[in-house]
Amino acid sequence: MRQVGCGIGIQLELDGHRLIQLYDVYSWIMDPTAFRDSPVGSLLRINGVDGRTGESYESVAFLPHPLPESIELTPATWTAVAQTEADLARLDQAARHIPEPGLVRQSTIRREAQSTSALEGTFAPFEDVLASDLEERAELSLEMREILNYIVTATQAFEWIEERPITVGMLCSLQRILVDGTPSELGDAGRIRDRQVYIGARDAPIEQARYVPPAPGDQLTAGLEQWVAWVAEPQTEMPAIVQAALAHHQFEALHPFSDGNGRIGRLVIVLQLMRLGVLRDPLLVVSPWFEVRRERYHDELLALVRGGDWDRWVSFFAAGVGASAVSTRERVDALLAWREQALEKVRAAGISGIAERVAGELIGAPTVRAGQVAARHGITHQGAIRALRRLADLHIVSERARNGRVAFTATAVVELLSR
Repeated sequence: MRQVGCGIGIQLELDGHRLIQLYDVYSWIMDPTAFRDSPVGSLLRINGVDGRTGESYESVAFLPHPLPESIELTPATWTAVAQTEADLARLDQAARHIPEPGLVRQSTIRREAQSTSALEGTFAPFEDVLASDLEERAELSLEMREILNYIVTATQAFEWIEERPITVGMLCSLQRILVDGTPSELGDAGRIRDRQVYIGARDAPIEQARYVPPAPGDQLTAGLEQWVAWVAEPQTEMPAIVQAALAHHQFEALHPFSDGNGRIGRLVIVLQLMRLGVLRDPLLVVSPWFEVRRERYHDELLALVRGGDWDRWVSFFAAGVGASAVSTRERVDALLAWREQALEKVRAAGISGIAERVAGELIGAPTVRAGQVAARHGITHQGAIRALRRLADLHIVSERARNGRVAFTATAVVELLSR
């Protein structure tokens, strides 16, 4: 494989011939000879017409084999897997002691939303993500709308997973929510894609793609159905983190939707760990670790397709999830400690009522406006302003203008969440 250039984020090119290019930040030519002998899938010939140029193309697409029931891992990787499962158990144990887990969940979902979107080339300042109102996303920038869509998607997914398993229908519904009102809301939104996609450098033809997933049709549909069946039936011989590693790679290899596969695939990591009983609350934030290692993450996904080295992939994946579990637990502990200190400061000042309640809620929403506080607590706008300014007097929040409106921000909470 040889490097052919770098794209900027991910964009979409759609034409009448149903061919979509997903621009990848790190792009390499998909050399058929390197994929031909892959032990985890096979190459199939595809052809069509590129609507951008009007030229016919002939290429190959990769169809992954069904996931195995067992794999061989080295002692070092088994040790890494055991360490990751211990880290996840400690995170789950810490979550049990959170007095109001919904507060922490709100802010951690936003942290994941900002980072998982950045991995796909959609960027927005984290403080803006924390401050943005979901109900107003149609009025915000395209980038912010896409990030906030992820928050809505994840929130819905975590509600569903408590009562039902991962299904094709669930994945399709989540993808529809994710792309709602964005340029990625194509004619097949909410369905398994009906068009060919490929990942490669900006303006490069499909013949120079980094990766070409299966063509739309029966084989892609069967592949996703097999994936769902595998995920739904716990593999008793595999630790949960190994199951999550295999499932994540397979989902990305299938690329079942026209857009949103990376974000949904990383969301499924947490959903699967919840279904397997490893996590009871969806506090795990996984994307920041992978975002920092974006190039290697992409290369490791591709290396498995080429060489079938499950051990290498599981080792990398376990390291990422384990480090994410540790950093999430540390962040949760720091947020709870800050909350307790803030409440002690409020009580020491003889303040109670709405101001005290708002102080306790800041770890979930560190930037608030008076209107939001008034609506949430059923008080007047002026009453909300008084409560927030009492917190500002104690240096718990700072008052400033955001987008032409006055807002109050707990800067310390923003900094903790940004770690």
